[in-house]
Amino acid sequence: MTKRKTAVITGSSSGIGHGIAEALAAAGMNVVLNGIEPAAQIEPARKAIEDRFGVKAIYSPANMMKADGVRALIAETEAAFGQVDVLVNNAGIQFVSPVEDFPDEKWEQIISLNLSAAFYATKAVVAGMKARGWGRIINIASAHGLVASPFKGAYVAAKHGIVGFTKTVALETAEHGVTVNAICPGYVLTPLVQNQIPDTAKARGITEAEVIRDVLLAAQPTKKFVTVEELAALAVFLTTDAAASITGTALPVDGGWTAH
Repeated sequence: MTKRKTAVITGSSSGIGHGIAEALAAAGMNVVLNGIEPAAQIEPARKAIEDRFGVKAIYSPANMMKADGVRALIAETEAAFGQVDVLVNNAGIQFVSPVEDFPDEKWEQIISLNLSAAFYATKAVVAGMKARGWGRIINIASAHGLVASPFKGAYVAAKHGIVGFTKTVALETAEHGVTVNAICPGYVLTPLVQNQIPDTAKARGITEAEVIRDVLLAAQPTKKFVTVEELAALAVFLTTDAAASITGTALPVDGGWTAH
C-alpha cells in the first residue's frame, strides 16, 4: 500500500487555506492545519476532515511570524508523519495606508508573515524533498504579486517577493523532482472581505451590490469573485503527476485582472 502524502498548509484555520486543506485531504493526503486560534476552537473542523476524508489531520497554533514558530510547525509535522511532501505557504495579513503614514510595525508584520514565513518553511522542508526526489511547494501569492494597487505597499512588496522567491527555489530544485509555483488570486469572498461590504456601502452611500461591482471587483473583468474551490482545485492539480513540468510559475486566478 502506498504511504499517504502529508501536506502542511499555513494559515489554514479558515478561508483559502482551509479550503485547500480540505481539497488535499479529499485527494487522500494527511494534512496539518495551522492558525492563531486555540486548538479547541479548531477541533470540530479538524475532526470533520478526518471523518469526511479518512485521513489524519492535526492542528498547530505555531506562530508563523517567528522563524522558530515556522521551524516548530515543520518539526511537529515530521514527528507526526515522518516527512513533508506538500507545503502550501498561505498565511497572510493585509493593512492599507499611504506609505508616508504606514506604521513601521505593520510593515514588519506583513513582511514577516506574508514573505519571511514562506522562506523559513521552504528552507525547513526543501532538503528532505530533494533527497526523496519528490515535493510540491505552493505559495499563495496574489494578483498583487504581479501588479500593484495604491496604499498596499507592504502587501504588494511581500507578494512580489513571493513570486521572485518561487522562481528562485524552482530553479534550485528543478532536477530533484520538486516543483515550486505561486497561485495569484484576485478578490475572493472570504469572511474578511464579506465583513467589509456593509461598512463600505454605508461609508460611500451606495448599495452592497454596487460595492461588490464598482469597488471590490472594479479590476476583475468577470465581475465575479474568485472562489476558494477554484483555488483549491488548482492547488490539488499542482500536486499531481500531470503538473510535474509546471514549476517556477505565477498562475493568476483573477478573473482577468492582470490582463489589463
